[in-house]
Amino acid sequence: MRVGVIGGGLMGSGIAEVCARSGVDVTVVEVDDGRAERARAAIEKSLGRGVRSGKLSQQDHAAALERLVVTSTFEDLEGADAAIEAVVEDETTKGDIFRRLDELLPDARFLASNTSSVPIMKLGAQTKQPGRVVGMHFFNPVPVLPLVEIVTSIMTEPETVGQVRGFAQDTLGKTCIESQDRAGFIVNALLIPYLLSAIRMYESGFASKEDIDQGMVLGCAHPMGPLRLSDLIGLDTLLAVARSLYAEFRDPASVAPALLNRMVEAGLLGRKSGRGFYDYSTS
Repeated sequence: MRVGVIGGGLMGSGIAEVCARSGVDVTVVEVDDGRAERARAAIEKSLGRGVRSGKLSQQDHAAALERLVVTSTFEDLEGADAAIEAVVEDETTKGDIFRRLDELLPDARFLASNTSSVPIMKLGAQTKQPGRVVGMHFFNPVPVLPLVEIVTSIMTEPETVGQVRGFAQDTLGKTCIESQDRAGFIVNALLIPYLLSAIRMYESGFASKEDIDQGMVLGCAHPMGPLRLSDLIGLDTLLAVARSLYAEFRDPASVAPALLNRMVEAGLLGRKSGRGFYDYSTS
């Protein structure tokens, strides 16, 4: 099987790595040569960590790299059996990609989006075959976290769902849960209001960021505090999902705090930018 991954950022590179490690030929497409090179370097670095930790043999490392192609030419996806889009959380950008995928891959088993906020039906509407369009929401870091949310629109065909579930579970070794096409799906519909509440608490001066995080780690057995988790997710992604939730449900709990808006405007996006609620520039 050959899978195309559109976008080689944090999520796209993780998805591509998991595919390559699972015996799948994968072609990653980025917008230019520079980003394509960075995507390949990120995947190679992550695979190298797998070898050093003993979770990946040298032979498997070499085999995974042989299955990996990273390019800046969209047409290199031609002939792929499936495609997974993992670009920025922008409906217009994603819609354009699905129009192009629909034309380039008329026989693909499924066209999936890793979106955490854009309705799947809106992406399916950009294609001539909305029945094969589905949400396939991975979680960061993709090589570590075992969950995939399968999101079905009102047009997604049962055969498509079966194809995606089989691929995610049997080939990639992931655990699947299934959600209807509602903003936030299952995980983010529950998670995002919690994270926004923690940001409001910090913004108000009620408690320090360290105490907020430590309170949830030690008091509720969470593996990571909400502000560090926000940094890991990416504050721009968090903001995009919050806006999507509010647009659909008009729930005040989903309104983004002013601090979150200002941090995103300043480019303080969390781990991926080197600074968010915490400083990662030296880590």
